[in-house]
Amino acid sequence: MTLRRCISISQDLRVNEEIKVREVRLISPEGEQLGVVPIRQALEMARERNLDLVEVAPQAKPPVCKLMDYNRWKYEQQKKQREAKKKQRVQDVKELKMRPVIDDHDFNVKARNARRFLMEGDKVKAVIVFRGREIVHLQLGQRVLERLYDSIKDIGAIERPPKLEGRNMVMVIAPRPAPKQPALAKAEAQEAVPEEKEL
Repeated sequence: MTLRRCISISQDLRVNEEIKVREVRLISPEGEQLGVVPIRQALEMARERNLDLVEVAPQAKPPVCKLMDYNRWKYEQQKKQREAKKKQRVQDVKELKMRPVIDDHDFNVKARNARRFLMEGDKVKAVIVFRGREIVHLQLGQRVLERLYDSIKDIGAIERPPKLEGRNMVMVIAPRPAPKQPALAKAEAQEAVPEEKEL
C-alpha cells in the first residue's frame, strides 16, 4: 500500500486514515450495503481491494463510508465540471448609443449591429443620449427606441422598457429563445417511419 492514498486531495471528504470514528456503515463499490463495521475492518477491506475508504456522509450515525477509487472519482467530478462549463454561455450586454435626432443611415447601422448582437445571444442595451435642450423632447428618444425595437422584434424581446436615467433613456432587449430543434427533428423522424413501412 502506498502512502499517497492517505493524503487528502480535498477538504470536503475524509479518506482512509483521516476517518476518526470507531465504526462506519460501509457501502461496496457497486452500491450494496455491507452493514456497520469497525473502522479497522473497513480499512482492511479497502486495502484488500486496492481501493480507498471515503466518508460520504459524516453527519449520519454511524458515518457512511464507501469503498471507491478516490482519485478516479475526483477526476470524473472535475471532468463533469469542465463539460458543464463548456456548455455554459456567458451572455454579455452590448451597448448601442444613439441621439434622439439620428440620421437614417446611422440608425440602420445601429439596428444591424443590434440584430447581430442578438443573433450571437447577447443582450442589447439601447441608450438615447440627450444633450442640452434635447431633454425637453423625450418623445423623440422614445420614437427612436420604438423604431429600433420594430426593426428587430422578430429576434428580440424587450426585457426592460424605455426608462429615463438621468440624461439618458435606456431600453434593454434580450434575444428570443430559439425554437427547439430536437422536437422538429423528432416530428420529421416520426413522419418518415410510416413511409418506410409502406414500402
